[in-house]
Amino acid sequence: MPDQGAAPFAVSPAAGAKERRLDLDRARGITILLVVFGHVVAQTVPQGVEWYEPLRYAVYRFHMPFFLYLSGTVVVLSGLLAVPPGGWPALLRKRAIRLLVPFFGIGLLILAAKLVALQLVFVDNPPEGLAGGLRDLFWTTDSSPASSVWYLLVLFLSTVAAVVLRRLGLGATGMVLLGLALQFAEVPPIAYLDRFASHFVYFAAGLWVAERQDRALPLFEAHPLAWWLIFGAALALAEADWLTDAGWLGERWSMVLCGLLCIPALHGAMRLPPVCRWQWPLVLGSYAMAIYLFNTLAIGGTKAVLIAAGIGWTQDWFPLHAAAAMAAGVALPVLLKILVLRRNRTLDRLTD
Repeated sequence: MPDQGAAPFAVSPAAGAKERRLDLDRARGITILLVVFGHVVAQTVPQGVEWYEPLRYAVYRFHMPFFLYLSGTVVVLSGLLAVPPGGWPALLRKRAIRLLVPFFGIGLLILAAKLVALQLVFVDNPPEGLAGGLRDLFWTTDSSPASSVWYLLVLFLSTVAAVVLRRLGLGATGMVLLGLALQFAEVPPIAYLDRFASHFVYFAAGLWVAERQDRALPLFEAHPLAWWLIFGAALALAEADWLTDAGWLGERWSMVLCGLLCIPALHGAMRLPPVCRWQWPLVLGSYAMAIYLFNTLAIGGTKAVLIAAGIGWTQDWFPLHAAAAMAAGVALPVLLKILVLRRNRTLDRLTD
């Protein structure tokens, strides 16, 4: 998924020769599966499938915060925060090409695909025509027909904000505090600014940990059981709050709680056996950007084909839909990358 280009997940340490950071590669590969899982159902599950929504709600408490954390880590390790003002135009251009071109490109592709598919098959989250779809795609983004691409714009905004704030003298601790303060802001859902406000704290947490990795990472590794118990308790509390509609936390603060507490548990796990010996996450991680960009198209197309073939969106058929969507959401983008995108240097670089 996220940025492997100018700010790759496999990056150099803050100083010294470049080397692979396999813990970050594995984290990307494992977490992209959670992204695909979260997209299996675009809106509502069939009646009678009560288990999926609580599970998806739990996943959404931490999986995108963890991706933003990883991205913040990469920004530090790749040296982007150290770029002087004279290098900012080049930095902005590279970041825009790397993040905004796919953001606009995939958004328009999904919109076009949905407008065509509407004439033939069932479509999740259909756009309100071309004009309405374009408006919702880039401005009134709470109704976007391609909301899955929001991460790219938020990562661009977070990177720019961090570079400027660092130049103004605000350190990583200050940015974490700013991110927490933004949780109290009622930002309108325009151009995903609401998601920037709600997710900047996780990006800032990545900056904070990366700048202290010599102390932080050994601490993550030293107490894995404790971190997982704390993270598990946070998930349980968030789930109980949601299921009972108690309102102790709400969606935003439950995400803050789980999104921050997942960091030592998940990042520590990437560096310890048995996960640190797994090879399949490295393979998936190398295709994560392609999977992120194209998984919703693959899932939506698979669902439409199954429904057209008479396999309804029902309780009885939901396991088949879910399995087919997971397989298609991972395999089809990988095949697209291997068979098509790698034949074009520009497209290959944008989806690496």
